[in-house]
Amino acid sequence: MSASHYPEALGRLIQEFTRLPGIGPKTAQRMAFFVLRMEERDVLSLATALADAKRKIGRCSVCFNLADSQPCHICGDPKRDQSTLCVVEEANDLIAMEKARTFVGLYHVLEGALSPLEGIGPETLRLPELLRRVKGGAVKEVILATNPTVEGEATAMYIARLLKPLGLRVTRIARGIPVGGDLEYTDEVTLARSLEGRREV
Repeated sequence: MSASHYPEALGRLIQEFTRLPGIGPKTAQRMAFFVLRMEERDVLSLATALADAKRKIGRCSVCFNLADSQPCHICGDPKRDQSTLCVVEEANDLIAMEKARTFVGLYHVLEGALSPLEGIGPETLRLPELLRRVKGGAVKEVILATNPTVEGEATAMYIARLLKPLGLRVTRIARGIPVGGDLEYTDEVTLARSLEGRREV
């Protein structure tokens, strides 16, 4: 059914839903019809939550995790191990690591992975900030927890080459995670085993 078959406001709502990742026209239509069946107070609550998240959530000035305070709650926690830094591609990877409840150090979010075909080079990632952090002297080990994809592996190797001359211990999470998988969708046990089985790079 084309957008012209819907009332204008409904067609616009469906169109907005299709802009979300993984949402096709049929799913967008189901979501829009679900919203129409919701109580008005619930719709307003959803709209407020969306607006609040967009307005209040930013990036941590230290690790680039999603945060509503500066620094984020992880960087600001004095109980975290300041000598170990885990490098991940995105904030959702950090959340997945935290759910495993194994790692007690700090994080650094790259905001992506090297992908020359998509125009993502080293200058696009948070690598200068990573180098500044490790040159501060407190960090003794950097764990490379990029995704086990072609891009993630290339990013890990690139960072390892950058860090090795600094005399740091650089490790890579073990292959408990399937190649081509994302940390975000990996279960906590597999993530924990991957951390425990990390190796020198």
